[in-house]
Formats: sequence, structure tokens, C-alpha cells
Amino acid sequence: MQGKALFPLFCLLIRLELANFANSKKPNRRPLTRLARTKKTEERGPFLIVRTLPQSLFVSFIMLYSAMEQKNALLRTALVQISCSDSTAANRENNVRRVTEAAAKGARLVVLQELHDTRYFCQTEDVDNFNLALPVPGEATDFYGSVAQEAGVVLVTSLFERRAAGLYHNTAVVFEADGTIAGTFRKKHIPDDPAYYEKFYFTPGDDAWRPINTSVGRLGVQVCWDQWYPEGARLMALAGADLLIYPTAIGYSADDTPEEQQRQREAWRTVQRGHAVANGLPVIAVNRTGFEPDPSGQTAGIRFWGCSFVCGPQGEILAEAGEDEEGVLMADIDLGRSEQVRRWWPFLRDRRIDRYEDLTQRYLD
Repeated sequence: MQGKALFPLFCLLIRLELANFANSKKPNRRPLTRLARTKKTEERGPFLIVRTLPQSLFVSFIMLYSAMEQKNALLRTALVQISCSDSTAANRENNVRRVTEAAAKGARLVVLQELHDTRYFCQTEDVDNFNLALPVPGEATDFYGSVAQEAGVVLVTSLFERRAAGLYHNTAVVFEADGTIAGTFRKKHIPDDPAYYEKFYFTPGDDAWRPINTSVGRLGVQVCWDQWYPEGARLMALAGADLLIYPTAIGYSADDTPEEQQRQREAWRTVQRGHAVANGLPVIAVNRTGFEPDPSGQTAGIRFWGCSFVCGPQGEILAEAGEDEEGVLMADIDLGRSEQVRRWWPFLRDRRIDRYEDLTQRYLD
């Protein structure tokens, strides 16, 4: 449909350029020869008859056409939800199998869960767990870069990064479809709760809230605990993100009642759907699933609640996984829809940026 809408514009451009060329006695522009030719010369289309259109105009039109096509095309996306074992090799093999499956289903963007190479080791404070951290770039990024390249997808991963001795981050690494690193984001908000002792392991990220440019769009990637904070989502939106992405590891305490478990899970979904609505952007949240015991025995362990989901810019659920199932969740995301939603609900226009200075305070005593 987009191509049909642009065809009259293309014809008008041709007519204007031909008229301009005819009125010029000594044209100083280099004319194009045939732009395209089929084996059967009698099969003439609009591109075959253009012989005098300036190359610069033609290229500009093609770039405009491609940009509009990409913006209005559906982005086939895959969310990989798995349970993790004690074996990094086995976890990687599981992830690779799922990425391959996603690519076979036509995915152009694949998102993995938080810290997908290992169990969620933050249930205890153990200095030996720092041995799990790896440099970025390094062996882990080489591995997942090759996975992205072989599958031909943009791949969002989540790694335990060793930045320097004694300095570690929880880092999302995004790979372009050719296997190169498109960008990184270091988790900003670090929790410290029973069974979630992340402050022991991770330094808060000191990089900017900036979307990562990829061939499928500008990805506003954050990590897990960041998903509870509206400030991060808004900063990504203000920086031009096309969608918000949250690799996650969250679950129930085995001591919680079923009612409390449901309240927590629904709060997790609701706050992220709120980010979608407030910013007019799709949201992708990818969680792990399965039960992982507490190695220290101090708690009853965590049952990760899965329920990975994708919602649109009005918070509408586009796809959702179950609590206990491993697999690949597919969703087609219309990136062009945000434009219309923001016209209906112009929240960015109506922000009172002259009245928000108190937001930089811890608390207004």
C-alpha cells in the first residue's frame, strides 16, 4: 500500500524533471541511462522509461521511499523465554537453538532474557560468582555476534560484564545482523532485596540513556529493575527510541501466597504497559522461567514467572507467553503506529519542562 501511495509522487517528480530538462539548452546534469532492464525489453515499467532523471533526485527518492517503507512495515520480533541450568554451555546451546528457530519464523529482532548464560546467581553474596563475569567485548560477545550473523537478526543479549578488577556491570549488548556490536546499555537501577542481592555484584551504569541504532530501528534497551522507573522510559523516548526493551529476571518467592504472587506479576505488567502509554511506544519485556533454588538455603528459592510479553503504544497486549513454558514468543510490531498514537495523545507536547526541577531531588521534605 505504501508503494502505491508513493507512485503518484514519483510520477510527478519525473514530469517536473523532464520539463526542466527540456527547457534547459545545455543541461549540466549527468543523465541516467536505463535505471533497470529486464531480460524482456518489451516488459516496460515506469523505471525502464526514465532516461533523463538526475541521479541525485532518483537516489533521494529511493532513500525516502525506503525510510517510509521501513517505518510503516511490521517488525517481526521474537522473545526467547527459557529456564537456566548450572551449565553455561547448555544455556548457550538452548539460546542458540531458540534464536535459530526465531530466524526461521522470520524474526528480524530477537531479544534474550536477563543474564541468560547462567542461573540467577544474585540470590546469594558469593565472591566466587565474580568469576562468571566476562569483558565486553570479549569471548561472550564474539560468541553471540556469530549467532546474530549466522541467523541474520538483530540480537539483544544480557551479560555479566567485567569492566575492570573490582568493577562489574549488568550489561545489555545489542548485535547488528552482521554480528557487529551495535551498542551497549549498563543497568542503572540496582536492587538489593532478599534473594536479589545485585548491589553486591553490579555497579550502576554510568553511560547515557540513549537508544541503540540498528537496522530495525532505534532500540531503547534497559535492564530488569530499570523497568519500574518512568524516568528511564521517558529519557529513552525523548532521545528518539522506536521501542522500549527490558531483558528481565523476576519471580515469586516460594513463601508468597498465591494472591500476593498474582499482585506482583500484575504490577510488573501494568507498570510497563504504563510506560508504553505514557511514551507512545511499544514495549518488549523478556523474563526467564522455571524454579531456581537458593544455594545458601536462606530462602526457599525463586520461581521465575515467565509471562514475557509485547504491548503496543497504547498498552495493548500483542503477544504473551505463559508462566512455566519455555519457547519463542513471536510478535509483529507496527513501528509506524506510534506516530498516530502520539497525535491523539500528545503527552510530549504538553510536558511542563519548566516545572520539573524538583524531580532531581531524592525527596521533597
